[in-house]
Amino acid sequence: MTAKILDGKALAAKLARTLLEWREGPLAGEPVRLVSLSLGDTPATSLFLRNQARTAARVGIDFESRNLPVETSEEELVRTILALNQEPSVTGILVQRPLPAHIDARRIQSKVHPDKDVEGMNPANIGTILYRRPMLCPCTALAAFRILLSTGMDPKGAEAVVVGHSEIVGKPVAILLMNRLATTTVCHVGTRDLARHTREAEILVVAVGKAGLVKGDMIRPGATVIDIGINRVRGEDGKWKTVGDVDFPSALERAGAVTPVPGGVGPVTVMVLMENTLRAAAHARGFTLPEIDL
Repeated sequence: MTAKILDGKALAAKLARTLLEWREGPLAGEPVRLVSLSLGDTPATSLFLRNQARTAARVGIDFESRNLPVETSEEELVRTILALNQEPSVTGILVQRPLPAHIDARRIQSKVHPDKDVEGMNPANIGTILYRRPMLCPCTALAAFRILLSTGMDPKGAEAVVVGHSEIVGKPVAILLMNRLATTTVCHVGTRDLARHTREAEILVVAVGKAGLVKGDMIRPGATVIDIGINRVRGEDGKWKTVGDVDFPSALERAGAVTPVPGGVGPVTVMVLMENTLRAAAHARGFTLPEIDL
């Protein structure tokens, strides 16, 4: 068996076409502005910013990057966010991670107004997932779910396992799966026998940040595997490369479908960020954009 590779770039392109239809239809002529805040400057942050700016331009969103000194205090950052909350021209606010150690990321995210929280990380927005009425869903979690739905698989009744229980990825993904009536197990650092659970999964979502954690022999034959992990490791040639939490070569021999890293969840996540920005723009103008049919 050779698994189908789930192409995130292709799905992102499909989503982009829908977002352009919104931009040229119900949001035609409306200003839509996304402001990104970052502290300090690292190669990884610069890469993220370039990708976000390029994707925003692709779907007609004005993207503004504000780089603050790395020594910016938490209170200064809070004041900046609160000022953006009050600025009518700002549609969405994005806070780049990771933040410096002296900044409480949870507090910062709670200060972004829920209506402008296009990352979907404000507790108010995460809470709406429980009631199946999210306007702005956590981007990575929704991207993983969109990839799953793009396969045509119906989660209802399926055995689903989520490895990782973070507030912004693992837990939201688990709730999205439960909302579609998947029988969902969440594994984490306290799980005694991870492989016993993963081998039962028809749907396996992995998001822990540990390279190669899930090997092929831990995957149920024919399972759909969504790898959210992003890790930098040295290859046998000594060069750095990006890999996921799933051992991709062995997963290809066992799974029915699997996302690559890079090129899987990442491109879709950036496009979901733009989707959330357009949804925030519509909400500010008193209407709701339709659900996306994959």
